[in-house]
Amino acid sequence: MTVIAMTREIGSLGTEVAAGVAKRLGLEIVRSEIAANNVARRLGVAESVVTRYLDGSASLVERWQINRRKLFHYAAEEILDLAQRGNVLIKGWGAATLLRDMPQVISARVCAPMEFRVRVMMERLGRKDAGAVREEIERFDAARARTLRAYFNVEQEDARLYHIVLNTERLSVDACVNAVCELAEGPRFRDTFKSRSALANKLLEAKINAAMAEHISVAMAPLGVSVSVANGKVTLGGTTSSGSLRPRAEKIARAVAGVLQIDNRIVSVPTRGSAF
Repeated sequence: MTVIAMTREIGSLGTEVAAGVAKRLGLEIVRSEIAANNVARRLGVAESVVTRYLDGSASLVERWQINRRKLFHYAAEEILDLAQRGNVLIKGWGAATLLRDMPQVISARVCAPMEFRVRVMMERLGRKDAGAVREEIERFDAARARTLRAYFNVEQEDARLYHIVLNTERLSVDACVNAVCELAEGPRFRDTFKSRSALANKLLEAKINAAMAEHISVAMAPLGVSVSVANGKVTLGGTTSSGSLRPRAEKIARAVAGVLQIDNRIVSVPTRGSAF
């Protein structure tokens, strides 16, 4: 089972690299549209609204329609579900960052200098205004930076987030494809029971977090509820002044398929002299 999570800069020929890797390894390419459709349906908005929100072109009204907390948890669940199926190359959606700690998932980044990207996009789109094309690229880059900062606490791109970073100004598309495939075919990323278990735990965490986002308000749990999973055993953590959070969070977690046992460590603390 091969899983590759790839992020690529607009105009860096990342689409061509992904296509070459997928063809050589027999992988299904999962584009952002697939996840966007399901996430939009769960948010109750049009798919185009989600897409524009993520690329930074959403209007003020459209931004108001998006619940950022739910968006992140729904997207994480979708990505992890796709990864668990195996033999996929997932493009975008922060998948490379979200899955970077999964032992069998290869996180790859395809990038290039701005001047190279502008030339590629001008040729691809048949445009002659380099300044306008550069502005569009910068808008996409800024939207991605906001996503990394808001959802993954990553202030800027860092090569340490990835197993491999490829500069298509220095390397041909074929050389990039060869480099990623060599990693995928090596012993480090072989499918094992341990790696499958780690991904299953992460997916169950994502499902519980999504359920918490749906049924527990920020007012009830301002600091959130932490969720960790090990082979079906769920540990809930957090501190709250609401006496109802502890039983409510446990009830929500128990309703998620795959949960076998719950260790509820949510602590209720007194407020204004009241005890819970």
